[in-house]
Amino acid sequence: MKRILCYGDSNTWGYDPVTLNRFDENTRWTRILGKALGGDYEVIEEGLNGRTTVWEDPIEGYKNGQTYLIPCLETHRPLDLVTLMLGTNDLKKRFGLSAFDIAEGVRVLVNVIQKSNAGVNGHAPQLLLMAPPPTTTLTEYAEMFDGAGEKSKKFSIYYERIAREMGCAFLDTSKVIVSSPLDGIHFEAGEHEKLGQAVAVRVKEMCVSPTK
Repeated sequence: MKRILCYGDSNTWGYDPVTLNRFDENTRWTRILGKALGGDYEVIEEGLNGRTTVWEDPIEGYKNGQTYLIPCLETHRPLDLVTLMLGTNDLKKRFGLSAFDIAEGVRVLVNVIQKSNAGVNGHAPQLLLMAPPPTTTLTEYAEMFDGAGEKSKKFSIYYERIAREMGCAFLDTSKVIVSSPLDGIHFEAGEHEKLGQAVAVRVKEMCVSPTK
């Protein structure tokens, strides 16, 4: 059985912008991914609301994605593949980060995964780096994410460059899904379906062949 770890934030956890609760097991993109892959795969959900790449959140706390990443990899190993989709929470105005610096935070996480022994037979697992889609109209989050729109449009460019330089697979989610106009950040149910199916295609390709 192939083991897939999905490491991300509230959009991997499954935050529903309509109900403000968590999507059920039939709706979250990670569960869609598992169903699309079939019984030969195990999908492990590791999404945390508010998770950043490498930054400590002075208000929310315990959100640093780097701090938990190694324990997470160790907990779930051996892993065949890790999907990584973070960066949206780094857009919060309190961090004052550019799109370039957010992407460099992602690079740190890619490096951690690639240098780990969390894969099969003590090797590193394969990695699919996913650029989050741009934010849309920020309703109640407008002040918290002031300036996020223009920065988030650059994610696909910077993330793709990092994937190329680090030698991992890449998925530009903006070509598959859009953020909900209800809050500008989270994915509605239909987008979870599309994302899960798109990731499944990439995962199957990567697990059949180790080429990037």
